[in-house]
Amino acid sequence: MQTVWRQLIKEFRRALTATVRKVEDVSIVDLNGKITLGENTAYLREEVRSLVSQGTKNIVLNLASVSYVDSAGLGELVGLYTTAANRGSCLKLLNLQHRMRNLMEITKLYTIFPGIRRRAGGAIKL
Repeated sequence: MQTVWRQLIKEFRRALTATVRKVEDVSIVDLNGKITLGENTAYLREEVRSLVSQGTKNIVLNLASVSYVDSAGLGELVGLYTTAANRGSCLKLLNLQHRMRNLMEITKLYTIFPGIRRRAGGAIKL
């Protein structure tokens, strides 16, 4: 019983949730919350690694409901991209919020993630 309560408390404290849905041959991971150091990045890592180990070739992280990404979260996204690529999968980002688009621009990570391009005038678009 105590283990169940610990799990419930852990779920409550986690500031990130993920829901996976399939559209044809693409697994879309709808994220909600914050991608930050600690349990959140570990949770995201486990979700994506699980998809890759199941043989999923196309993974899209839908960031429409992600309110905040810290430097550890950004590093985790890069690590997940590398893990997926090394195992023959493709990881893409979708629906980046304004702040996240700015981070991609400042850090030049738009050059790494497929599907993110620069528009004339410097703005990033998917």
